[in-house]
Amino acid sequence: GSKMKVLSFFLPALLLVASPQVSQGILNRDMVATACSVGAVCVAASCIKIISTGDMCLVERLGKFNRALGPGMHVVFHPFETISFQDTLREQVLDVLPQECFTKDNAPLTADAIVYLRIVDMKDACYEIFNVMNAVMNLCLTHVREEVGRLTLEESFSSRGELNRALLLSLNDVCKNWGVEITRVEIQHLQPSPEIMRALESQIAADRKKRAAILQSEGEKAKLINEADGRAAAMIADAEARQKSMILASHGEAERQRMEADGIRLAIETLAKAISGEGGSRSEAIKDSLQFLMHKQYLETQGKFASSDGTRVLMFPSQENLPVNI
Repeated sequence: GSKMKVLSFFLPALLLVASPQVSQGILNRDMVATACSVGAVCVAASCIKIISTGDMCLVERLGKFNRALGPGMHVVFHPFETISFQDTLREQVLDVLPQECFTKDNAPLTADAIVYLRIVDMKDACYEIFNVMNAVMNLCLTHVREEVGRLTLEESFSSRGELNRALLLSLNDVCKNWGVEITRVEIQHLQPSPEIMRALESQIAADRKKRAAILQSEGEKAKLINEADGRAAAMIADAEARQKSMILASHGEAERQRMEADGIRLAIETLAKAISGEGGSRSEAIKDSLQFLMHKQYLETQGKFASSDGTRVLMFPSQENLPVNI
């Protein structure tokens, strides 16, 4: 039994050595099998398609749309199936190139923009338009020129938000048929020509000078009004003070006269009582009292005149003018 095992082990080698033609045929068959295996592996590997997250591709079978492939590993049967279109479903940024535009009042401007977009329907983006990104770019250029042409030069600087909204609406009206959604449009620069810039700078300088002159004149006007109001208030206050002073003076004068009248009355009554006590009538006594007081006041006045430096002549009452009983 051991001899048979050894013979069975060495028999193939002996046969190969004994017949070279037989060994060469076996080697050729092994090479062909290996080549076929390697070719099958390469074909199988080429049929595997891996899609990243956020991307999608379209598969055509024999030239006709067959299916859409999402993220993950898929099998595409080449050569019967091909990848016709592949792009991302994430938001993309499209830089619109600067271009020359004309405003409503024929002022030249150089305008550029940034467009944010997203492909929402990959099939429409592939089969409804050829080269969707180039189409969106050209559409943006056209609509930027159109929207800028609806505004004046001054409005284009102050209404940039309205311009962005108008571009967003007009672009979405067209791009929705291509499976593309425009999420945002931003005008980056609106650059006038050098001649327009110089004219604008001159206008701005003139407006600043005008506003400065207006503010200065308004300040002078307010100053004059304030000064006039102050003078009027001072005059009113002075008049009110003089009025109050006059009222107080009149009240004081009235009180003085009243007190003086009370004193004269008291003096007359005292003199009349003294004169009537000597046997005269009351009326005659009052008359003599009045005459006495008048002469007394007259003499006091003459005394004041005599004390002044400019007085040279003095007038005195006669004997006939004096009361009889005095």
